[in-house]
Amino acid sequence: MRRISAAVLRAGARAWLGASALLLGIALVPASAAGVLAVAVSPLNGTPDASPYTQISFLGVPSNEISGVSVVGSRTGSHPGRLEGYVSASGASFVPTHPFAQGERVVAAATVGARGHTQRVSTTFYVARLSGYRPPAAGAPAPAKAGTVQSFASQPTLHPPTITITTSSPAASAGDIFLTPTHGLGQSGPMIINGQGGLVWYLPLNTGEVATNLQVESYQGQAVLVWWQGHVPGNLGVGLGTDEIYNTAYQHVAAVPAGNGYQADLHDLQITPQGSAFITAYSLVDADLSSVGGARDGTLQDGLLQEIDIPTGLVMFEWHAYGHVELSDSYSQGPSSAGTPWDFFHLNSISLDPWGDGNLIVSARNTWTAYEINHVTGAVVWRLGGKRSSFKMGAGTGTAYQHDVRWQPDHTLTIFDNGGVPKAHSQTRVIRERIDWAHRQVTLVSRYVRTPGLLAGSQGDDEVLGNGNSFVGWGEDPYFSEFSPTGQMLFDGHLPAPGQSYRAYRFPWSATPAAPPSVAVSARGGQATIYASWNGATSVSSWRVIAGSRPTGLQPIATAPAAGFETTITVQSSDRYFAVQAIGASGQVLGSSPVR
Repeated sequence: MRRISAAVLRAGARAWLGASALLLGIALVPASAAGVLAVAVSPLNGTPDASPYTQISFLGVPSNEISGVSVVGSRTGSHPGRLEGYVSASGASFVPTHPFAQGERVVAAATVGARGHTQRVSTTFYVARLSGYRPPAAGAPAPAKAGTVQSFASQPTLHPPTITITTSSPAASAGDIFLTPTHGLGQSGPMIINGQGGLVWYLPLNTGEVATNLQVESYQGQAVLVWWQGHVPGNLGVGLGTDEIYNTAYQHVAAVPAGNGYQADLHDLQITPQGSAFITAYSLVDADLSSVGGARDGTLQDGLLQEIDIPTGLVMFEWHAYGHVELSDSYSQGPSSAGTPWDFFHLNSISLDPWGDGNLIVSARNTWTAYEINHVTGAVVWRLGGKRSSFKMGAGTGTAYQHDVRWQPDHTLTIFDNGGVPKAHSQTRVIRERIDWAHRQVTLVSRYVRTPGLLAGSQGDDEVLGNGNSFVGWGEDPYFSEFSPTGQMLFDGHLPAPGQSYRAYRFPWSATPAAPPSVAVSARGGQATIYASWNGATSVSSWRVIAGSRPTGLQPIATAPAAGFETTITVQSSDRYFAVQAIGASGQVLGSSPVR
């Protein structure tokens, strides 16, 4: 039987790939072997805790070149199913008609390749024994205190937190700021503000739901808003929900749910140019934790990533930390009891390689390590930091409980180094590191800290802007800042304490909502006060008030410059009906409100 080839790897990493492949029993053939296809088959060979509801994913070969699929469980026997092709890449998922039995061993195989050049590929994995643990529900938000939330006459359902800007240098970047307020007072939801802290757009979520990771990405050649929303169970520190994609009219484009019976986690969503998405997810499984001082029948919180074909929702690739990373590599406090989940890994970011080799780097908070993952075999190619780093870590390069490890175009890595909690560093910092491949050494390129210093126990990010500045969200602490390349703090703002925003970003943003502008009217004694707003609009220069004695045939009676999210206009008028028109810079009508 011909073996699956690994993707082409950098020469300096081949030894690490070989060692990792042995951990999972993966047989590798050099990528130069003639005629050998690089096909990723998920669940990956050796996976110890696949979902009972898993698909069998074949990524890297056209769907019409996949045949003879055989899926056999050690207890459930042969599984019939259907083969469904991907839209964003070559490949297909075999979707079994019924689930696997918990704890059983499964062997899946298929013939792949064009006629005359076929090969047999296979994977052997084990199905998880799912934990019966039920996390406590998150508590209800506290009522808002005076001055901590905003209110608008024309948008009475919106109560976003008040934002305070304390530092704003002329050297700070242009662009709006993207936040996801949580853990504070009042509503939670995705939020866009301008550089002065004024509201641009807000989407309040249902009570008990939160949003994270609001940012601008590209999908099908268009700028889109993406974020995660769902529930965060008490004491797990992960999310159960769905990733959302909206266009520049704030209309729903697509949802990205996790596949294989999981729910999408709050930590990351990265859309690829091809139209797939890398997301994070978590599972709770029974596991023997005796090697780390836990129970033989313990509960493990496993971290995994999936690549999802957005148009179909099919799982294209799936990688589990458990089975690839030793439990003893964790710095997390050991399992406290058999029934309490132990989060040994805590995957919190995914970044594609700048080399275009298809590989990716993931960050694990609780092992203090970033891992290069082979996108075909799932093997750990190398480790940066932690107990078993593949490199000699230079002065100042070690991280603790870090988040948001990102490749940059110059092949350096940026890292939000939390440093706690428990406290491992004196303060949280943002660092950039460079790997010397020839000497297997890591050096510190730059380091930014906020003054006064912060120690963010969780969350956080570092976004490198187009001009070289860094925009930093401080996660658990309610601050967001911008730094110059020399480390000067150019911009700083915050949510009201104890609010948090999982990450914070700065992007140029232009949007015209599909929904019409909103208007509220307070009229008395021949005078009317008009309140005009358009949630999410970025191009309104002024507002025109139109009025009349009947709801049709309204005429202009006043115009005023746009002043923040909601503009107040007072007019002398005995008219009964009013509406407003949003006016652009060239005098064009961008949108009209309903008549009130």
